Order: sequence, then C-alpha cells, then structure tokens
Amino acid sequence: MPKKILLPIDMNAPASWVKPLAEAQKLLQGGGELHVVSVMPDFGMSLVGSFFESGFEKTALHHFGDMMRSWIKQNIPGAVDVHAHVLHGKIYDEILKAADKLDVDLIIMAAHRPEAKDYLLGSNATQVVRHAKQSVYVTRD
Repeated sequence: MPKKILLPIDMNAPASWVKPLAEAQKLLQGGGELHVVSVMPDFGMSLVGSFFESGFEKTALHHFGDMMRSWIKQNIPGAVDVHAHVLHGKIYDEILKAADKLDVDLIIMAAHRPEAKDYLLGSNATQVVRHAKQSVYVTRD
C-alpha cells in the first residue's frame, strides 16, 4: 500500500478531484501522507506578463494558497495527514517535479475522455502517465 500519495487537483473542477480524492482516502486508511497539489499556470510568453501590474503573480499565488487551504478544510477530514502545495508553471511538468521532490509512491489523478486534440497534443494526465517515475492511478468520470 502506498504511504505517500500525490493528488493533483483543479479546485474549480470537481471532476478533477472527487473520484481521485475518494480513492486516495481509501488507500490511506491505514495511515500515510496525502500531498495535494494545484498548479497555477504561468503567463507563458513574457509579452503576456507585461500586461499585468508588477507583483501580480506573487499576489495571485498567495491568493491561490489561501483558496487551497480553504478547499482542504472543506473537502478532507482531519484523519489524513494532508500537505498542500501550490505550484506555478506548466501543469504536467510541475506535477512530475513535485512527485519526485516529495518522493511519493503514487500519483492519483483524473483524466477526461480523450478528444481528437488530445491525440495530437496529449492531456496533462497522459503526459504524467508517460513520464512519471512513480505509479499513476488514473480515474475517469
């Protein structure tokens, strides 16, 4: 049984966390750590960032962290050892980096049904499954 699980979520999309969270809680009934991560995408091109006021990203990340702590209080009972991580960058890259840095045993995440564009570009779940050193448990609606 895994002792350290990484749970990537999009707080605004329950489909990204309802089933994966339930599975993580089942797997951690005997104890362990749940590392909940949410990624705030970066601006991409620096030109895009130039349209925002100085310090916007820092303020947004702080607000994002507050939202994450609130989400955890509302959705995860105190029985599990939970650690929140706010990440910033390309979603699948940040998930992979966090999994390695935190030395987790398992990544549990949701995936949507593939669409035509996913076969060309790949979804975040696809990229994580393809490149993770850890086992990846993917749930679907």
